[in-house]
Amino acid sequence: MKWILIVLGVIVAIAAVVVVIGYALPVKHVAARQAHLRQSPDRVFGLITNVNDFPAWRPSVTRVEVLPPNNGRTRFKEIGSDGSILFETDSVVAGKRLVNRIADPSLPFGGRWVYEIAPDADGAKLTITEEGQVYNPVYRFVSRFIMGHTRTIDRYIADLQRATAS
Repeated sequence: MKWILIVLGVIVAIAAVVVVIGYALPVKHVAARQAHLRQSPDRVFGLITNVNDFPAWRPSVTRVEVLPPNNGRTRFKEIGSDGSILFETDSVVAGKRLVNRIADPSLPFGGRWVYEIAPDADGAKLTITEEGQVYNPVYRFVSRFIMGHTRTIDRYIADLQRATAS
């Protein structure tokens, strides 16, 4: 019986440490990654803006629902291994820049992704900057120390590199 209480005490102590550290971490973060792709900037831009084709090249997205625009802004919901996430396009500069924002206030995280595309010697250079917020302190701890703030960007870039390899 004594060892059960010790184990429970350790579990409670670890949980408390996670919550305290989570509260100490900033809600906002910025993470960025770059990739060189062997396709033209227009081809890359076409891939990242054609939301209906996401399931064809992003294994984590099983389907996309395109929703009615909000004040002229494109809205879509990605459904897949990360759950259901509603996005809204804040701005577009054809062939060069795209800004998508998480538009679901019920999620424990939010923010926006800025995609910038520039010509490169062999194709295109893509820079993705995540300007994120993680509201829940436990999720903030997990995002910072276990998953890493760049995990989703890294997975997205790997998927895009596979899609543009041919």
